[in-house]
Amino acid sequence: MDSWQPLGRYRVTENRAAAVDDLDLAIMMQLQEDGRRSFTDIARALNISVGTVRNRISRLIADKTLHIFGRVNPTHVGFQASANIHIAVRPPSLIGAAASVIGEFPEVSYMALLTGEFDLEIDVACRDQEHLTELLTNRLHKVEGVVETRTHLLLRVFKYAQPDLRLLQRPSARAAGHDDNDTV
Repeated sequence: MDSWQPLGRYRVTENRAAAVDDLDLAIMMQLQEDGRRSFTDIARALNISVGTVRNRISRLIADKTLHIFGRVNPTHVGFQASANIHIAVRPPSLIGAAASVIGEFPEVSYMALLTGEFDLEIDVACRDQEHLTELLTNRLHKVEGVVETRTHLLLRVFKYAQPDLRLLQRPSARAAGHDDNDTV
């Protein structure tokens, strides 16, 4: 299979665990609670300097570990037909090219490479059923290599969140709150 880049606003070139420590995680947890939280408030909550917060956040943004954006509730703004779509691409050598094309569809908010009978998974938000039908029949099924799709309509979203970063902390750091050994 050709190497490929999942597309979207934030381009990912490889899967890698970024070099983050417990203080980075603590700062990112503060931002997950409130993405508008000031550097001063984060510093105060973690008992570190504002400069440390600024430097850490700048580095996390620069290395694409952290992306700060506003998340919109799709149904509150008029997207009435959201779906999860699994896509089979044949031959497998076309997966990268198909992902590049599909990733440019404005309806796509998430795309991943899968194992199993399907190759790609996407989440889409459409205005209504007519819009979703047009996406499936007039665009998605015309992408070179797309041979099959399985569409699941999302009737109600019960949880829409980022991963809980506390799951990545070492047990000793979770108990202590954060790592005071800051070198930035």
